[in-house]
Amino acid sequence: MNVLLNNELTTLLRTQRLPARLTVAQVAAVLGFQPHDIPVLVSRKLLRLLGRPEANATKYFATAEIEKLGQDPTWLAKATQAMYDHWRGKNQRARTVSDPQESDLVGSGHGTN
Repeated sequence: MNVLLNNELTTLLRTQRLPARLTVAQVAAVLGFQPHDIPVLVSRKLLRLLGRPEANATKYFATAEIEKLGQDPTWLAKATQAMYDHWRGKNQRARTVSDPQESDLVGSGHGTN
């Protein structure tokens, strides 16, 4: 991972036996993703939540399933591609929103000559 893990996650990753349920941050640490990536993977049906939590409830995942997925190169490739696609789409939408404003400024004489 390219970010430093906090002490709780570092301790979790060093334990011999993980708890039966993992939180979003724990799943991200185990799989090598960022916590903000996990909801994207859930929405794309690449990860399954335990139960049907309310929107504001803590989300849990089955450790056994997460460990299997982490060992599956095909799943890891799909999940990684899903994140690439997600961020590419998000960046394109951001550019689409900002481009018309920039062209309006340049076309109206507010740019440098």
